[in-house]
Amino acid sequence: MVHQELGFVGYFDRESCDLDEFKVLTSQNLLAEAVPHAASIEKNVPIYDMHTLRPSLDDSIKRKALLAEWGHVLDKSAGVIVLKGAFADTSVIDRATAVFRQIIEEERQGSGGEGDHFAASGANDRIWNALQKQCLRDPEGFALYFGNTALAAACEAWLGPNYQVTAQINQVRPGGKAQQAHRDYHLGFQSADSAARYPVHAHLVTATLTLQGAVAHCDMPVESGPTKLLPFSQLYAPGYVAFHDEAHRAYFEESYIQLPLEKGDAVFFNPALFHAAGENSSADIHRMANLLQISSAFGRAMEAIDRRSMSEAVFPSLIALKQRGDLTAAELDAAIAATAEGYPFPTNLDTDPPVGGNAPESQADILRRAVSEGWTEAQLSEVFAALQSRQAA
Repeated sequence: MVHQELGFVGYFDRESCDLDEFKVLTSQNLLAEAVPHAASIEKNVPIYDMHTLRPSLDDSIKRKALLAEWGHVLDKSAGVIVLKGAFADTSVIDRATAVFRQIIEEERQGSGGEGDHFAASGANDRIWNALQKQCLRDPEGFALYFGNTALAAACEAWLGPNYQVTAQINQVRPGGKAQQAHRDYHLGFQSADSAARYPVHAHLVTATLTLQGAVAHCDMPVESGPTKLLPFSQLYAPGYVAFHDEAHRAYFEESYIQLPLEKGDAVFFNPALFHAAGENSSADIHRMANLLQISSAFGRAMEAIDRRSMSEAVFPSLIALKQRGDLTAAELDAAIAATAEGYPFPTNLDTDPPVGGNAPESQADILRRAVSEGWTEAQLSEVFAALQSRQAA
């Protein structure tokens, strides 16, 4: 039960988990009037046609309305959104896939990329820190990939500005088994006993610190094992303890839904949503997804990223893409947001004090200014070095 003393709610434990309550919450139906921007609703998941909606992202009023709807769905409603055609040009996906396959082969030969959260080593192909590896391997392709206003809008809808992107590639071969139902980072990576040590309010806030996403790098029919999802399950307050319970997992297996995806589609969901990768029962589909885990500026990302080296590597490509008109101003902002550190804290305020406001200049502020003003690579490196010195002094 939820322990109460003097009227205060304290901690969740195994007795807090009520399967009947879980069933009621996850038996809701998503109504069309709740998602007016959605092209359709499939199995309680709103589907957004980005071919139609992409122009709305250039209009501040329409953009806010769309992002507010996405935020509501992720928070109070189904907990998951699908962006059809998130990548208008799938050649960008193909270019990234080629890079990732090179990395997979190199790491396989060098015994890198081992270990997975759920699969036995060798069952899947996993690239940890795919974000940085892609950026350093192919800076221009990286800029084109993350210069994506649809992805950026989804991140901002849940986390606001200054979010930090991390990414891992997962390729599940034919015969790859399904995961067990779970929630994700932060408390989703704790044991039930460990999660139970955190007070109730920490359980409620943890989901607001990250957003889970996946970009389909190939067509994913249901037999290839796209993610199993249980809409509305993020609403279940003791879920970070309950997903370890066999009865809750059994109900998930009875009730989950799966949606086929096409190459270039993206799915985003609340990390508290009960979900699991599906079994790849196809004969010949090597299911590849870029698993995006985006962190709030106010939280701790799961992976340590060398964002200075990424920023310096991608900078010449950002300048060239801007000059050629291959990326709009909004797309450049999206690429910078996925690359550089957007939040200026923590820092040493003695040596890096705020000037003209409450916060000093961030790495992303500097990179954005460098692109706007057409700096040289040497200029950017010098300013970044000075920033690093100020922050570490």
